[in-house]
This record gives sequence, C-alpha cells and structure tokens, in this order.
Amino acid sequence: MNIYIGNMSYNTTEDQLRQAFEGFGEVSTVKIIMDRDSGEPRGFAFVEMAANNEAVAAISGLNGQDLNGRAMNVNEAKPRPQSGNFSGGNGSRKPY
Repeated sequence: MNIYIGNMSYNTTEDQLRQAFEGFGEVSTVKIIMDRDSGEPRGFAFVEMAANNEAVAAISGLNGQDLNGRAMNVNEAKPRPQSGNFSGGNGSRKPY
C-alpha cells in the first residue's frame, strides 16, 4: 500500500521515515518529494509498505505523531487525478 505523509519537517530524511514506518512492518520504498527548481524538500513524502495490514497499522499509529517538531499527516495515498482535456475538442460540450 502506498502511504502519503504530509506536514513533514523539511529536515526529515528518508532514513528517519523508514525507521518510523519499519516499526509497523516491511517498508518497500521511501520517497521524499523535492521541488524540481530548487531541489529542496516540499514537505511531503510517500512510503510504500508490502503488506496492507502493516500499512493500515502504520497509518493509525503515526498519523498526528511528531517527527522533527511537526505533527505528520499520514493516510493512504490516493491516485493522482488525470489532468488535461482528453475530449479532443475545444473543451465545450454540446448536448446531443
């Protein structure tokens, strides 16, 4: 399961996140999202855990917990919405 972590301290490292989540089970990946222009952290990350039950336990156990002076927002990551206009037209819809 992919987990979203928001309201992160900009000083938080991937190793610190991995340690926090490994207390609940096997962590597959940890990715702190960086600003593409400045290269600085944007304050959120994604952690993927192998087992759904471990991920649910991690969400429950870590949501609202302090890490580096910030209370993390931890929840299941939602798929990114599709962007762009795929209607093939100019965006206007005519009733048929």
